Amino acid sequence: MNKAVIYARYSSDTQTEQSIEGQLRVCQQYAKANNILIVGTYIDRAMTGTNDLRPDFQRMIKDSSKHQWDMVLVYKLDRFSRDKYESTIHKHTLKENGVKLVSAMENIPDSPEGIILESLLEGFKRSNGHNKSKLQSK
Repeated sequence: MNKAVIYARYSSDTQTEQSIEGQLRVCQQYAKANNILIVGTYIDRAMTGTNDLRPDFQRMIKDSSKHQWDMVLVYKLDRFSRDKYESTIHKHTLKENGVKLVSAMENIPDSPEGIILESLLEGFKRSNGHNKSKLQSK
């Protein structure tokens, strides 16, 4: 049985605690359906995903070196990061520590096609968030 931690985040004070609860619920359902044991959670509240200056995120990356779990489960990849460069660095660190990043809502195969799909999803989310920021500033 795989052991996993859940990482959940919401990005602004306008979002609510229910955002976290919904992410946790979906991740727990995914874990149950896929025979994954949840051994912990890391949660950052009202923290942007455009950088990695998030306390629980940093703690999770550091804790991955302890080899107590082999998977980080997120609601969607944009909860992990909205910065492609930092995302790549932190996914590499997880991989070096034997930990896989898994999205509960995005069915990304473990294949070359999955790598392309993941890049497309990350790029779309990043540009979509950037466009929202532009619209809000007008």
